[in-house]
Amino acid sequence: MALQLPNYQITQLPNPPSPSRLGGKITQYYAALLRRYGPQNWWPARSRFEVIVGAYLTQNTNWSNVEKAISNLRRARLLTVNAMRQVNLADLEKLIRPSGYFRQKARKLKTFVAFLDQQYSGSLSRLFTQPAEKLRAELLALNGVGPETADSILLYAGNHPVFVVDAYTRRMLQRHGIISAKAGYEEIRSLMEHALSTASPASLNVQRPGSDPRHNPSPISRASRSELAQHYNELHALIVRVGNHYCRKTAQCEGCPLQNFLTV
Repeated sequence: MALQLPNYQITQLPNPPSPSRLGGKITQYYAALLRRYGPQNWWPARSRFEVIVGAYLTQNTNWSNVEKAISNLRRARLLTVNAMRQVNLADLEKLIRPSGYFRQKARKLKTFVAFLDQQYSGSLSRLFTQPAEKLRAELLALNGVGPETADSILLYAGNHPVFVVDAYTRRMLQRHGIISAKAGYEEIRSLMEHALSTASPASLNVQRPGSDPRHNPSPISRASRSELAQHYNELHALIVRVGNHYCRKTAQCEGCPLQNFLTV
């Protein structure tokens, strides 16, 4: 069944290429990835706060290292706002050490909890009822939060329709000639949001999606969200999947589901 997309206002690129051409390419990539892999069950977390913790811990490391740190925190029963508020900083550093940069990340987590307490009385529900642009500005003002971390929190924990741009997204789009090496984060985010938010429902409907999820379903991956937020969720997860296997620093294009879209 085709998905009916809600309206979503995005910031236009200053000198955009043909919207139909670019949007068509990106939705074709999305469909090709869905046909190969199917839904990815991302983000693999049990709670919104676990997503936020993971968004911090994944900075400058791979997901397997994050999983080790998350497992440590779960065993210590620290994956709640209250527990994170009370834990000793040195103990927190030890638990998240597998994720790297553990001293900085421990302080960043404490900073987020302090922000949540001061601005929203410690309530994630109050936090995520804020308009996306307002909340994004507040998150970006925190120490250690860049655009990718802020957008991960907005999309995966808050279910706000904001596309997350990462190194895999940039690499894939650049290799396929869609962006230049100088393209900034906001330009890429706007491009991806425009492509999906203006796509026809038929272009986003894959009749026989693959069945090769990266993760098992989780409470967060099964959470209710708008159709547009789900498209952003799924496309980002699929780009990470193809980036891990094919679109690496040294490209391994043979067998990639996007190989046929490369221009010679």
